[in-house]
Amino acid sequence: MDAGSLKSFSNLKGQSRCPLQEQLLSRKNSKENMDRFIPNRSAMDFDYAHYMLTDGRKIKENQTVCSPAREAYRKQLAETLNMNRTRILAFKNKPPAPVELFPSEHSTTSVHPTKSAKPRRHIPQSSERTLDAPDLVDDFYLNLLDWGSSNVLAIALGNTVYLWDVSDSSTSELVTVDDENGPVTIVSWAPDGRHIAIGLNNSEVQLWDSASNRQLRTLRGCHRSRVGSMAWNNHILTTGGMDGQIVNNDVRIRSHIVETYRGHQQEVCGLKWSASGQQLASGGNDNVVHIWDRSMASSNSPTQWLHRLEEHTSAVKALAWCPFQSNLLATGGGGGDRTIKFWNTNTGACLNSVDTGSQVCSLLWSKNERELLSSHGFTQNQLTLWKYPSMVKMAELTGHTSRVLYMAQSPDGCTVASAAGDETLRFWNVFGVPEVAKTAPKVNREPFSHLNRIR
Repeated sequence: MDAGSLKSFSNLKGQSRCPLQEQLLSRKNSKENMDRFIPNRSAMDFDYAHYMLTDGRKIKENQTVCSPAREAYRKQLAETLNMNRTRILAFKNKPPAPVELFPSEHSTTSVHPTKSAKPRRHIPQSSERTLDAPDLVDDFYLNLLDWGSSNVLAIALGNTVYLWDVSDSSTSELVTVDDENGPVTIVSWAPDGRHIAIGLNNSEVQLWDSASNRQLRTLRGCHRSRVGSMAWNNHILTTGGMDGQIVNNDVRIRSHIVETYRGHQQEVCGLKWSASGQQLASGGNDNVVHIWDRSMASSNSPTQWLHRLEEHTSAVKALAWCPFQSNLLATGGGGGDRTIKFWNTNTGACLNSVDTGSQVCSLLWSKNERELLSSHGFTQNQLTLWKYPSMVKMAELTGHTSRVLYMAQSPDGCTVASAAGDETLRFWNVFGVPEVAKTAPKVNREPFSHLNRIR
């Protein structure tokens, strides 16, 4: 299926809905309700204002009934003394432009130049774009959305995986699996942005080449039930299943299972490798977070965890490694926990815990600022932007009408896509543009360089 074959979206009840079609929503004027008043102090009489707020009020309250002649005399006196005004503050003309004390050509030669304050970033409160996502599975434990380094968004809707190219807004269907194998439970782009892993309800993992729309291989024998979490570490694809097991798969070789991690008693619903590739964080439905060290991995026996963190009181799906502090991990708890916790993964110490008031479904760090974005369930179904480390709320983004289960970040780190149980996909310009545009790193194609030799 290509973009041309997709029918236009319709809101009429009962009609079929096409995936990834834009919803034309009415947008509020960005300048709405942004008027401001500039006070003109030359038109204000502060002495009169003070009199009316103190002595004037007392006189009014203590007035007794007087004769018509006395009342007429009082009004005449008040008018003569200009005391009948009802307006105290005046808002008229803008203040004049400031006078430059020094010529502008000398301003840059100052001995002690002052550092200009960083302007406050505008954070749009509404989504920039909304796409229809029919048949999106409303399951907290799955991971059905991912944004690749080639700027293509992958989303699983029921048994089908769609690819949405952000550069030209084109949609294509990658694969539809049979009912006995589906639904699709997770999608995860490889670092090269071309190859993608797809986890299925029947415990299998498929590897696809998105450029040629060709399936490369199927990984079997990793798990006994559905695969709900994945994480790439160069050529290693780590998978987590409902069986509580974590498996490292080397996608370059025929016997792909190279290491196993056992520690969770229930489904593994979150997996994230650190930027260095040395530590793996896993979260489970058993309310436990494990930190695993790559150097301790063994192919002969299950690997022992480095730290076992048991402070959460509900399932832990949301995991995010800090981009500016390598040993800092953020984790989010489910509906019975509602907290975001921060960990030093070298020592296993909990550095902070913040009660968000609702289920934490996903976490994303900003690549440009010291900020953290969280997505939530009942009651507001919002995205919350936090300033780190103060954890002051910078913004709350609303629009979804059901819990915001999945989030993915654009390659440049500026835009976030969110998918929710309301079957919509929304795009938010929440993290802003980086101050200095950095050259994109060279794409590493090592994970699949010899994959065509596998039989």
